[in-house]
Amino acid sequence: PDCPTPVLATELLASAQPTLTQPASESVPPGATVRLSCTMSRGTSISGYYISWLQQRAGNPPRYLLYYKDESANGLGSGVPDRFSASKDASTNTCHLIITGAQAEDEADYYCLTLSAAVAHSATGR
Repeated sequence: PDCPTPVLATELLASAQPTLTQPASESVPPGATVRLSCTMSRGTSISGYYISWLQQRAGNPPRYLLYYKDESANGLGSGVPDRFSASKDASTNTCHLIITGAQAEDEADYYCLTLSAAVAHSATGR
């Protein structure tokens, strides 16, 4: 029998994953604290997932900021200032990227993405 093509297999795998939704935009004055939200689709609990955040300034490639699963499993990317942090709200199934004391250089697009705990451990060899 014919096997599915790799493209089809990838599409089937992708369709089984939870989806993440972000608001269109946020605007804050310099020095303010901003919380950007990333909400996981209903029916899947965000608590079991590692959420990563990327920053993309105009004309530049994406920069890895941080990952967050919970208070004991999280970390900043290399060279990322500690004004960037994250938290989760299980009641709204949302992960927040928090920028404390926002600066002009923080003007950018921010993207969230996710891996399950099992996939994350496999990817890091743990």
